[in-house]
Amino acid sequence: MPEQILPFYVVCDQSYSMADHLDALNDGLAQLHAAVGTDPVVADKTRFCLIGFAGIAEVLQPLCSPSDVVRLVGLASQAGTNFGEAFTLLREAISEDVARLKADAYQVYRPAVFFLSDGHPTDPAAWPAAYERLTDPEWRARPNIIAFGIGDADAATIGRIGTFQAFMSRGGVSPAAALHGFARALTTSVVHSVSDSDLLLRVPTHVAGFTALRIDRL
Repeated sequence: MPEQILPFYVVCDQSYSMADHLDALNDGLAQLHAAVGTDPVVADKTRFCLIGFAGIAEVLQPLCSPSDVVRLVGLASQAGTNFGEAFTLLREAISEDVARLKADAYQVYRPAVFFLSDGHPTDPAAWPAAYERLTDPEWRARPNIIAFGIGDADAATIGRIGTFQAFMSRGGVSPAAALHGFARALTTSVVHSVSDSDLLLRVPTHVAGFTALRIDRL
């Protein structure tokens, strides 16, 4: 029987508005790496990719086993908050990654995407088309998306982006605390999703510092 793989993609806003919060986010991602990179079961069953976006999007950590990551490349603030660039690059990366894994005789489950932003998209007219290509029902590799909004992010937009779950940070919760909640939820999801042989995506229904949103599938 082919070995089963569940790919995880973390897509993080690194626009200037995130500048004061990137240390907390990088710290949370480092804790994720420490928690899952040394777990042999998680390493065998998952693959991890980190994408940062602002005016452009870039793959900071190509998809690989968590145990193969020596050190995660830190997010660094840049101008712009171009959601369309993130969704376009994400579709390209998933297409290439899934094709490569299947060529290596793996059974690939639908990827999971953890999307995080603290602001409004600077490409409001363009990003929905890129998002629809990413979530096209005819595309078998379309990911399950868990969207998180913090700070000044628009709850309606975050709810629209999430296809599996969506969360918005609560008023009065500091961005740093919310980001640590995001990282803990991501770590929990990675670990729990491989705890059973079925590799079903599992995300906490309650995330510290966040309110669950109604998913708006227009």
